[in-house]
Amino acid sequence: MAEPTSTAAATLLAATASLPIITAFGIPLGLRADLLVAGFAGALVAIILLNTVPATDDTLREMVRVTLRRMAVVLASTLTAGYLTPLALLMANVADVALLSGAFAVGGGAQHVLVFVVTRLSGRRVVMPDEEAP
Repeated sequence: MAEPTSTAAATLLAATASLPIITAFGIPLGLRADLLVAGFAGALVAIILLNTVPATDDTLREMVRVTLRRMAVVLASTLTAGYLTPLALLMANVADVALLSGAFAVGGGAQHVLVFVVTRLSGRRVVMPDEEAP
């Protein structure tokens, strides 16, 4: 005989078991909202504390250009963290408890990882903003 459960306990169990997956135009993207927020926070920390997108000049044109570039880096880092964190933690055989901290770390280091992948695939050396050209 099955054990009796209350409807509140069953609802709570079902709510924790379901993952919020983002959909666009009715198509599930496979992105979890909590991983995107953690990746966004990691990208902001990388930009603010590690200065991965440094400012170059004080003119209005340069400030707008740097701001747009920082926004693009945050978007790319957030999406990278959303898609690659579950895969990276699965490959490292880490428990699901570390998903948010893993997404934070992937979001923080995504710019360097993406530059490495582009370099590997293109066969050319890509110069980071904080490096000097060869």
